[in-house]
Amino acid sequence: MSHPLAPWDEHNQELWGQVHPPDWTNPTPAPRYDLVVIGAGTAGLVTAMGSAGLGAKVALVERHMMGGDCLNFGCVPSKALLRSAHAAADVRDAHAVGVRVPGLEEGGLPPVDFGAVMERMRRLRAGISHHDSAARFSDAGIDVFLGDATFSGKDTVSVAGATLRFRKAVIATGARAFVPPIPGLADAGFLTNETVFSLTELPRRLAVIGGGVIGCELAQAFARFGAEVTLVELADRVLPREDPDASALVDAALREDGVTMRLGWTLDAVEGSGGASRLSISAGEDTEVIDADAILVAVGRSPNVEGLGLEAAGVAYDRKGLTVDDHLRTTNRRIFGAGDVAQRFQFTHAADHTARIAIRNALFFGRARLSALNVPWVTFTHPEVAHVGLTLTEIAERGIETRTFTEQLASNDRAILDGTTDGFARVHIAANSDRILGATVVGPGAGDLVSELSVAMAGGLGLGALGDVIHPYPTKAEVFARLGGQYNRTRLTPFVASLMKRFLAFGR
Repeated sequence: MSHPLAPWDEHNQELWGQVHPPDWTNPTPAPRYDLVVIGAGTAGLVTAMGSAGLGAKVALVERHMMGGDCLNFGCVPSKALLRSAHAAADVRDAHAVGVRVPGLEEGGLPPVDFGAVMERMRRLRAGISHHDSAARFSDAGIDVFLGDATFSGKDTVSVAGATLRFRKAVIATGARAFVPPIPGLADAGFLTNETVFSLTELPRRLAVIGGGVIGCELAQAFARFGAEVTLVELADRVLPREDPDASALVDAALREDGVTMRLGWTLDAVEGSGGASRLSISAGEDTEVIDADAILVAVGRSPNVEGLGLEAAGVAYDRKGLTVDDHLRTTNRRIFGAGDVAQRFQFTHAADHTARIAIRNALFFGRARLSALNVPWVTFTHPEVAHVGLTLTEIAERGIETRTFTEQLASNDRAILDGTTDGFARVHIAANSDRILGATVVGPGAGDLVSELSVAMAGGLGLGALGDVIHPYPTKAEVFARLGGQYNRTRLTPFVASLMKRFLAFGR
């Protein structure tokens, strides 16, 4: 196995020692396990620890790095980079709030020590890694096996020459970056989320292929670090599954940060190698060539189903991942799926909750359903885009009559005072009630704000109830009280208004 971590400094050595200890000795297998978990990303770790805590005899198998994408190549390192990128933008924009930075032109980016940014990321990632370490899970009574897992039968898994027999199993092998078959791309070399965090020098020219979450977050970050960034997206807008108004705000923010946008364009071919590449793109009859020192591919994810011997276990799968029912059970009734390999919401928090479903249903004959999850998600650009519940497209597909209420941050006092008025909160409710079907929040801190709506939906609180909640002033969360007020005012029909007018006039 080629080493996945670079540079090989003290931080990455610490990380490797936690998530794939070089001196690890696999335990002697138990005669039979209550649960064998394959994959030690978020879903696998939660499944293993939760099951062991309930008294189950558990084996956990990981072929690569404990912690999976989230710790090593996803949420943790990317958010560390975004923090540094936001700091650079805050310095650039300090003049807008009356703060002058000596030696910095108004609106100019400050010098960024990219090496220090990446070193900070590696240090913080290593510091967090003990939570996901092989030693921690072994100390919890879990048999941790490092190696490739392959099903050898309906109730057996082979790993590193040992056979693990199980009563139930959970496949939580996650997903990886999808690499499109573009002529010349492999020869030119490219980055994905699994390699971009190994950079130690800032590429002068970066081409980002894909305008989804990863593409937008990292395009903005590298532009704020000072790279010349070009983003190429096949769709006619970034974040195509989000509210169009949210996409438009992120698009505008990326352009303001200096990102060159090529929306509705296709990457046709790549030429070059050794870090200097030429990308040929097209949009209808138009063609263009982009020169880049590095290419970041961020066009989606592929489930990790290869090499598991799923046929021997009688587990069906396709290009989207495992075939599971609403209880996360595969076509082998002994085996369940969890996390990115088994469902469409490829987020750490969603993986966590699918693991909880798998535990209940696999070990305790539970009937917990994947469809019952109300999963919020956040794109951590600036402004942030957060969503929970159904999108307007999904509502239309289901034929649900709805009403929509929107509150702009431009009318929120705290946003005005902070100078962050680009954003909004938008809630879709059922036409005949105030039941919240879905919502989008855009603006700084939207990822934290959306949790109020998640709680309301989980607790069965309608939009009108939010209008009666006292929110501290001045906060951006007041947008929810205003949204509730908007809805409550619609209940004041002309007939009710006339009755109230007569009542108030009585006795004058």
